[in-house]
Amino acid sequence: MLFNSVDFAIFLPLVFLLYWSGFLRNVRDRNGFLIVVSYLFYGWWDWRFLLLIVFSSALDFSLGKQMAKTENQRVRKRWLWLSISANLSLLGFFKYYNFFIESFAEAFELMGVAFSPHSLQLILPVGISFYTFQTMSYTIDVYRRRTEPTDDALAFFAYVSFFPQLVAGPIERATSFLPQFSRLHAFNYERIRVGLQLILWGLFKKMVIADNCAYWVDQFFADPGGHSGMLLVLGIILFAFQIYGDFSGYSDIAIGTGRLLGFELRKNFAYPYFSRDVAEFWRRWHISLSTWFRDYVYIPLGGSRVSQRKQIRNVFIIFLLSGFWHGANWTFLAWGFVHAAFFLPLILLGYHRKYLEIPGKNRWLPSIVEGGRMMITFALVGLAWVFFRAENMEVAFQYYRGLMSFGIEGGKVQHLFPLIGIALLLWIEWFSRAEEVPFLFQHRILGVRWLSYWSMALAVLLLSPAEPSVFIYFQF
Repeated sequence: MLFNSVDFAIFLPLVFLLYWSGFLRNVRDRNGFLIVVSYLFYGWWDWRFLLLIVFSSALDFSLGKQMAKTENQRVRKRWLWLSISANLSLLGFFKYYNFFIESFAEAFELMGVAFSPHSLQLILPVGISFYTFQTMSYTIDVYRRRTEPTDDALAFFAYVSFFPQLVAGPIERATSFLPQFSRLHAFNYERIRVGLQLILWGLFKKMVIADNCAYWVDQFFADPGGHSGMLLVLGIILFAFQIYGDFSGYSDIAIGTGRLLGFELRKNFAYPYFSRDVAEFWRRWHISLSTWFRDYVYIPLGGSRVSQRKQIRNVFIIFLLSGFWHGANWTFLAWGFVHAAFFLPLILLGYHRKYLEIPGKNRWLPSIVEGGRMMITFALVGLAWVFFRAENMEVAFQYYRGLMSFGIEGGKVQHLFPLIGIALLLWIEWFSRAEEVPFLFQHRILGVRWLSYWSMALAVLLLSPAEPSVFIYFQF
């Protein structure tokens, strides 16, 4: 079920009304209700996917309880590795089996050996990368004694399957999110108001910005050789805002939907295109994933408190894993490698924690130096997006070669529409960069607030494509 579909427009109000109706009198009733509606939401694509999420939930719930029964560290570690290996095996089978088989076949062919392995027609379960990491964080934190294992199966199953963030995050941690399923949330008008604002803003970013950029992006990447360098640059800009509008839009809708039901989800984006270097970009982009890798991989490897050689190793491991997490394609590994190369000088020079404050703090506009750094950072991130978007390495390199051409083909009037939308998005976000919701939604004049609500809602209804499009991160 898509957030931007008629189905969800019917589903969410019904869930909201039933949840707050008064029939669900205690925490167990509400958690049971959330499990039912979450499984309905998830099974809308394919009911068979439910078997995996039930298995993953049951496995890690049981292993958490097993770890609580013993103080023997070797036994606890054995249960932890069972959780990690089982979850990663499922993820690896569905997501990477064909990739490894085909890569082995290509390697043998390069050596002149005929090799025809059997590949499988696997359907990638929606959201498996997200909920797998979420359940793994629970068993890891139980092992580290950062959270107590729960005896409440309903709370745990609701924690894993919570439908607003189930299929594309944010990736939640048991330490902060699981306890919310043990509290009876009270109806809070202010929380619900902000939740509705976030949902509207997320739909605007997805359906007006991202989906209208997608039309041209698909054309440019389908035939890079058939377009001038200028149009290919335009394609990078449009894709940068397509993926941002798409994914941050999803996160806003997820966070807003959680608020409607009394839950707080972690922030996943913090205006990343105002970043002044690549390190700041990664503190602002897909925050739940980058912090997951930081806490569960980078720091256990020694982080930056090791020798310079190991520090370089750790940086590349994290970014290559991040790339591989996104999909079974060499393009994602290349994307991760490029970002590691961008990040490495900053961490070696000690500049990776340089920009921690809000860009242009207490100023209407950024300084010339800040503006220049933002443009350079955006250019670097945009160049790396080519690998992320290209279907394969051949298309990616063709696109890069096309960027260096100087054709006479110019833009079309139709290209102005998504660019106007992008300019509007940047204007709103710049003046909202210290806030959770657009500044227009918080204006002291009531008429301005309602005008912005209705304008944005009309834009969603009138300017979005006729058919709802799948969110990009559903494929991951």
